[in-house]
Amino acid sequence: MTRSAVVSVTMLAAIVVVGVVTLSTGTISVAPLDVARTLLGNGSRITNFAVLDLRLPRVLIAILVGAALGMSGAVFQSLSRNPLGSPDVIGFNYGATTGGLLVLLVFGGSVLSVSAGALIGGLVTALLVYVLAWQKGVRGTRLVLVGIGISAILQALNFYLIVNAKIADVARATVWITGSLNNLGWDHVWPVLIALVVVVPALLAGSRRLNMLEMGDDAAAALGVPVERSRLFLIIAGTAATAVATAAAGPIAFVALTAPQLAKRVTRAPGAGILPAAWMGALLVLAADFVAQRVAGAGTLPVGVATAAVGGVYLGWLLRRSRR
Repeated sequence: MTRSAVVSVTMLAAIVVVGVVTLSTGTISVAPLDVARTLLGNGSRITNFAVLDLRLPRVLIAILVGAALGMSGAVFQSLSRNPLGSPDVIGFNYGATTGGLLVLLVFGGSVLSVSAGALIGGLVTALLVYVLAWQKGVRGTRLVLVGIGISAILQALNFYLIVNAKIADVARATVWITGSLNNLGWDHVWPVLIALVVVVPALLAGSRRLNMLEMGDDAAAALGVPVERSRLFLIIAGTAATAVATAAAGPIAFVALTAPQLAKRVTRAPGAGILPAAWMGALLVLAADFVAQRVAGAGTLPVGVATAAVGGVYLGWLLRRSRR
């Protein structure tokens, strides 16, 4: 087996281990063997309630959201050929946040309508950044700079929406924009799963062209890749992955930035590494949520707080390393 395959299998095993530990701990303690029995359909009434009803939806959403953010980050960092070219930095997740907040605070929408608003907001932002970054094609540096400017405007708009919202909606919106897996159930799992069934094949289908685009536009064009059409397709697919994650759990910070880079460092493989980034993103969000629940005691600390702390340290290290 190649190093990338071994690392991927190891990360998948770690996801399973952290998932089982998360399912077994809480107010109602369940032994790991009982967790396995419950997942196989042989649990008692109390373990079914604790594992299947309370904890499993949260674990599944953490895995799905983390994988979506990891893949999205890998796409945009590869397209921009810049480790800072993630949806966190270039504003696509802020566009999804704006779309979700508009539906949540202005129109008082349901879970599905907020998800649709986040998806539309992210896609509109991606197309706007693409158009503004166009100058006889789209270059990575210009894409990042335009995205940073758009993200600043969207952050201001998001805060304006919250400041002018009804008091009853402010607490819910504040927790959502921090990135939280609290109070999520099975009705939140299915929309994310269905959306990713569509988005993930699109990302994997574009991964070969993405690897060619990493070599440069001229080299990719010489190999028969339609450069701008492929870039636009990948931007839309990557933004859709970010929007799906944001719709489910809010804008969880820094996962899309750190997961692809950490995956590259442990696999040492060339190319975008979309699947290793997905496993790393899933592991980061699941582990961060486990830590956040243990720190908060009652499990009310948003997972975005934990990922922001880790991501902030990583970003500082990355900038220091680049400077050196």
